[in-house]
Amino acid sequence: MWQEEPGIEPTTITGRPALPLSHSRPLCVYANNGDEFLCHVFNFCFWWCVCVTDSLSEALKAISVSTELIEEELKPHLDTVLAALLEKKKDAAVEVAKSGILPTLAQALRGKSSLSCQVALVVAEMAREAAVREPCIEVGLVKVLVPHLNSNDQEMLLNTGRAIGRICFDNSYQQDQLVQSGVIPRLVSIIREYPENDPLVNVCLLALCNLADMDSARDALAEQDVADVLTFQLKRAPDAERRHVILEILGSLGESDTLKLQFAESGVPESLSEMIRGLQGGSDPHDLCSIKIASNLIVSLLLGDESMQKCFGEGTGLVYQDVLSWLQSSNTQLQLSGALAIANFARNDSNCVKMLDLGVVPHILTLLEQHVDEGDVSVQHAGLSALRNLAIPATNKVRMLEDGVTERIKTLLRSDMPPVQFKLLGTLRMMVDGQEEAALVLGRDAELLARVMEWCEAKDHAGVRGEASRLLAAFIRHSRNPEVVKAVAKADGVRHLISMATSEHVIMQNEALVALAIASAIDIESMKGPFNDAELLPMLKKMLEDPVGAVEVKFSALGLICSLANSSVMKEELNSVNMKESLCKLTDHSSSKLASQASSILAILGDAS
Repeated sequence: MWQEEPGIEPTTITGRPALPLSHSRPLCVYANNGDEFLCHVFNFCFWWCVCVTDSLSEALKAISVSTELIEEELKPHLDTVLAALLEKKKDAAVEVAKSGILPTLAQALRGKSSLSCQVALVVAEMAREAAVREPCIEVGLVKVLVPHLNSNDQEMLLNTGRAIGRICFDNSYQQDQLVQSGVIPRLVSIIREYPENDPLVNVCLLALCNLADMDSARDALAEQDVADVLTFQLKRAPDAERRHVILEILGSLGESDTLKLQFAESGVPESLSEMIRGLQGGSDPHDLCSIKIASNLIVSLLLGDESMQKCFGEGTGLVYQDVLSWLQSSNTQLQLSGALAIANFARNDSNCVKMLDLGVVPHILTLLEQHVDEGDVSVQHAGLSALRNLAIPATNKVRMLEDGVTERIKTLLRSDMPPVQFKLLGTLRMMVDGQEEAALVLGRDAELLARVMEWCEAKDHAGVRGEASRLLAAFIRHSRNPEVVKAVAKADGVRHLISMATSEHVIMQNEALVALAIASAIDIESMKGPFNDAELLPMLKKMLEDPVGAVEVKFSALGLICSLANSSVMKEELNSVNMKESLCKLTDHSSSKLASQASSILAILGDAS
């Protein structure tokens, strides 16, 4: 039991013994019953903290007054400072920084003494505190630490790496200076030289992770063939934390087209696929996070044309095969990445034809059908993007139509999500492009037309509204069929085409004007009412007279006017709005094609002048 120290009168607060101020000898406490042990513990902790505080102050004072770096004298004081830092004593790091010993530490590191390793550790522990990092920079600690990255001592490398990393954390200027000083090649070399030293590898990977967003760092890493180092460490990563750091580095570097190709040639996508295969089927949230990051990274690497082609491997590539399996996975993230990857592979006709031969479309359709009701919007959007890209080659359109693709994707018509609606409309438009039979079938589908009409009036989504109108125009342009024209007119679609003709987008204006010209030539009776209701003729006159209007739009407008002029029903109305006046002004237009067309229409209207 602790004994009372003679000559000290303890005082109490609320009945509990006060702590003696002296700590040079054993403390004395008064305690009653069960409080005695707790009081002893509390007193001992207080005594220890006071001792540490005094010993730290004494050590700092001793180091600060040293005029020469005598290692035998400095070491015990450094031990004391390090002990205080390692014990996470409150404000110890700030006290060290304010004590004036930082220049002494810098001098010790500059001289590369036997204390260098210990000094680097002191700096590393001190730099955990953000408040001391700027003082460390000001005395030049970073500059004197960098040369120690060339040490052969693994402990020295570890302490140096930690010190530099903590001092320069979230400091873009210092990080840029590090890259300029050539640390990138050395960090990669250290990982190569000591691949099994996990603490050291972690420090180097974290450093690369912090620097990898910088263009200068990417350029330096491109010269180091870093892919093999990172994939080796990815395969031996002992935990999710290490995996995530490596994946983050790969993600940052993968934004460079040069490194995309380098990664593809070095087998990075294959390594990522292998990692995903190993983690599939589990429920650990860390593993699921790794799957998400890795699959997203593969999709990103496929954005490069050369890297994409290498991964595709004419349909036999390991990555492509794994991507197909993702479409059939129960993991929504893999389904999403699989659909996005297919869309990326389908960026040239050759790949599209090959994938159709290999049977990718049924997998995508099945995936879409799984998500029709309360499914994942992103998966639906990605799946439709893949189908749209696959449908671009004319030969694929025919085969996909024969396989009933349009019927199966029509199940998505009940979706109330604008991104899905937008992509569905674009996919259907691509399917009917140049395909008369498909345009005829879909253009007469009352259920489809009714839904498209709703989307033509989507007030909160201009993209959906625009795509719906473009699909209506496509039905007429590619079918050129009276039944389709009647169906569109009956569904009240003509007014949407007229509205589309005033779009700010030239391509949409042209598509609408051409569709209206075809519809007028086929069935003017069905068109006359909507034309009058929408005041089409004054709109066309204004379009011709617009001084900044695009030539191609005026030419398409003339095509529609020509179609109307050939109808006895509309010729009188064209004259009533004095359309000839507008046409006459175009006869001397700088575009000979436009001038010639205007003259031809004037002749039809009975005025060749």
